[in-house]
Amino acid sequence: MPTALITGATAGIGAAFARRLAADACSLVLVARDERRLVQAADQLRLRYGVDVEVLPADLATEEGLARVESRLRDGVDLLVNNAGFGHPGDFLKVPVEDELRMLKVHCEAVLRLTLAALPAMRKRDRGAVINVASVAAFFSRGTYSASKAWVVNFSESAANDVRNPRIKIMALCPGFVRTEFHQRASMDTSGIPGFLWLKADNVVRDALRDLALGKRVSVPDLRYKVIVAIGKLVPHNLAGRVSARLGRR
Repeated sequence: MPTALITGATAGIGAAFARRLAADACSLVLVARDERRLVQAADQLRLRYGVDVEVLPADLATEEGLARVESRLRDGVDLLVNNAGFGHPGDFLKVPVEDELRMLKVHCEAVLRLTLAALPAMRKRDRGAVINVASVAAFFSRGTYSASKAWVVNFSESAANDVRNPRIKIMALCPGFVRTEFHQRASMDTSGIPGFLWLKADNVVRDALRDLALGKRVSVPDLRYKVIVAIGKLVPHNLAGRVSARLGRR
């Protein structure tokens, strides 16, 4: 059975990846900070799908947590899903610098280090894939969150260029608003987001795996967001940023 390691695996997009990959008979390595939720998620997946599930509690904002996951990746996996992430309420000038640095640690340093840890075994076997979960926000200006996700997109494309192997795929996944715990955990007010902009996590994962199989390096799930990204490239950059900020948070 192929093995997939998923960070941020207990909720939202990460949990949707776990369900879909388990249904496809993949063995799983689930990574998250909350060990209790990890164990519960693993038990449910084993019971429902009959697959092997390993739990790996780790906080990717810490050196110890990153090192634990790096060590596991060096043993080899077929698919790495860098999904762990979070957002901040309020704008850039109101967020403590320590919180901003923690975001960069998880969104950028962790993605870099875990990708680098996974690639040697993939190159040795001449197969494998990495999905780095970014965001549609990567294409707009909206604080440190969008800046970090823009880095994820650029890094993923650059890494794919450097690997130069069609059997080893690296893709940035850029979903729009998805109904998960993300906004609640960040204490964000989402009442201003139109209902038609919300996506389901399971549909995002379905589109992501399809685009990965097609060899795409950047995946924007759902036609609605493909249109939004296309329009965003045509309107003045400052205007697009203001609209994005208004939709994303108050």
